[in-house]
Amino acid sequence: MSDARFMDAALALGRRNLGLTAPNPSVGALIVRGDVVVGAGVTAPGGRPHAETLALAEAGELARGATAYLTLEPCSHHGRTPPCAEALVAAGVARVVCALEDSDSRVAGQGFARLRAAGIEVVVGVGGREARRDHVGHILRVTEGRPMVTLKLARTADGFAAGDEHDPRLAITGEIANRRTQTFRALHDAIMVGVGTAIADDPLLTVRQIGLDQKPLRVVLDSGVHLPLDSRLCATAETYPTLAIASAQAPAEREAELHARGVEVERLGAEGRLDLREALRALGRRGVTRVFSEGGPMVGSALIRAGLADEVFLLTAEKPLGRPGRAALEADALAALADGGRYLEGAGANYGPDSLRRWERRLNP
Repeated sequence: MSDARFMDAALALGRRNLGLTAPNPSVGALIVRGDVVVGAGVTAPGGRPHAETLALAEAGELARGATAYLTLEPCSHHGRTPPCAEALVAAGVARVVCALEDSDSRVAGQGFARLRAAGIEVVVGVGGREARRDHVGHILRVTEGRPMVTLKLARTADGFAAGDEHDPRLAITGEIANRRTQTFRALHDAIMVGVGTAIADDPLLTVRQIGLDQKPLRVVLDSGVHLPLDSRLCATAETYPTLAIASAQAPAEREAELHARGVEVERLGAEGRLDLREALRALGRRGVTRVFSEGGPMVGSALIRAGLADEVFLLTAEKPLGRPGRAALEADALAALADGGRYLEGAGANYGPDSLRRWERRLNP
């Protein structure tokens, strides 16, 4: 097999634990000897052990003289565990093929330098584009202090996310698309909405799918701490971690009431509307690397406008609303998605009668 095919396998392995390894990236590692995989590892839930450690342990003595395929540069600094670069050297691997240099300043090429100093052949860049996409949450957290954001919105065939102000909540997408959304949620560390969506829809924001046991942090952007005390979010906050991000001037009494129900409140900035970038940086400080935003039209449009929506999933139903309603995205946000200099449209999909369009924000080189 070629380097590209083994790297594809390592990337697929690394994707298994997306949403589980924060604050560390979900790395895939293979140890290959004579075209046979003798060791495989993916970063464990919680971020440790690292993928390289697990793959080397499985390979044992067969790692000596073998090739290691890694989706991200091995760490070179001493943290809670010894550096993975040192472990690869000690195991006697002859060659390392890695998709991507780590943007973390504590690594940033030093892992590769340690391997080369030990006489190990190092090849960098195989599968680099795919690895950059998989590790974008880690990259943004160590370079910009914020997690990556996947924005998901659903709209009717005529472009609406909701009816008029006093209409009941719309059930826009069908069962297949709704199950797929549960999978999307499970690939992220946090699920985020604006307080308007929390009030209007009273969502649970949990992963409800057989075989998935993740409990992402539930985040409500709530400058005035208006989250209803009788909401399903409050009712389940003792079981599912829940955070309200509020302004500095939010009422202390209301914060205490939310605390009594198990909701954590973090205050940011000044009075008034929250700054989205500051809110995301607050999540980054908590170790969150991947956020799934289901925040509705206002938050969604603001994320795109600010260049903070790194992926956009737009689900469109087969049926129109057929009357005036709330547009799923504002005109300038739709224009940004159509701007090839800002977003690239990727492969879509069909989930029963519902269709998915997907965009990726262009990243700096």
